Amino acid sequence: MTMLVSHCELGAPEGLKVVIKDSIDIEGMPTRLGSRACEDARPAEQHAEVVEHLLMAGHRVIGKAVMHELAFGVTGINRHAGTPLNARYPDLIPGGSSSGSAAAVAAGLADYALGTDTGGSVRVPAACCGVFGFKPTFGRVSRAGVWPASTSLDCVGPFAANLQTLQLAEQAIDPSFSPIAAAAPLRFALVTNTCAQPQVAAALKQYLDALDLPLAAVELPLLDKAFAAGLAVINAETAQAGAEWLASGKLGADVAARLKKAGETSAEEVHEAEQVRLAFSAEVDRLLDACDVLVMPALPKSPMALQDALAGEMDLNMTALVRPFNLSGHPALVVPFEVDGRPVGIQLVGRKHADEVVFAAALMMQMAADAAQNNKHNE
Repeated sequence: MTMLVSHCELGAPEGLKVVIKDSIDIEGMPTRLGSRACEDARPAEQHAEVVEHLLMAGHRVIGKAVMHELAFGVTGINRHAGTPLNARYPDLIPGGSSSGSAAAVAAGLADYALGTDTGGSVRVPAACCGVFGFKPTFGRVSRAGVWPASTSLDCVGPFAANLQTLQLAEQAIDPSFSPIAAAAPLRFALVTNTCAQPQVAAALKQYLDALDLPLAAVELPLLDKAFAAGLAVINAETAQAGAEWLASGKLGADVAARLKKAGETSAEEVHEAEQVRLAFSAEVDRLLDACDVLVMPALPKSPMALQDALAGEMDLNMTALVRPFNLSGHPALVVPFEVDGRPVGIQLVGRKHADEVVFAAALMMQMAADAAQNNKHNE
């Protein structure tokens, strides 16, 4: 199993080491999307804008990462390009579609990595691999030089092993990002009507209660509808973007079948999904008028076993708690979190364009956890 599909050396030798998902252009290297259908892709003529930004920040690109083929899958299984090993949980899937990016960070191969997130494709592998991952506000980070060219969902986002490096990565790819320190305690709201397994929901509640944070309980009534609507939109958009590759007959069987099915998405389904997008986005905005971040598990249950995924099993419900925020466009950050020794992650969701506040909330939560741990040791 491998994490990189190609190696390179770009940027300052002493800079932070960065791995780039193979859906993001690097000048002089082909962008192959983890697919045999793209074997003959011509080298990119210029860097994606995010790559230009991180190089200007003094960071160093060391290679392109394996990904779920066409970024259209949540397991990270790729029989053509290779399936990355989940270094911290080797019996579990790495998650997709930015599988190699998350796995490279978890294994210590890179200081940070870039992935893309259309329906949880940064946050799911971050949770699976036990690292930090961030999806910015839709449209805030440039997608110039990123596949697919047209999308209403996809965002470029970073992975890192710690929050401080994640923030450096976000500053590099988003020149408008300016870190803030919380002037007053930020207000957290736990979303209680999720589809998370009872033991996952209970473990998160117990963890948060021990941190002594300002914490309210809220519900998102449209969460399930937003998940279904997000699937409809991604199916319609990916079917259009991937039609050329489907026609080639060179796609893996799993992605070909899913892409063919996605092509059956009707205009009426998309129209209905867009109505849900508006209503759900407004619902999230209303909750965030009374708090600074929403908190929930990143995954509703622990990731599936690697051997089950290799045998062909799929579970799109892995994205049930992350995909809705691609639909709405809100920024969301995943913090590593285990339940019974298995990863599920914690997701923090903030107001649109308040990406800095989401990072400040994650730092506040981390400091509260450290303080609670110290108090426990001193008892």
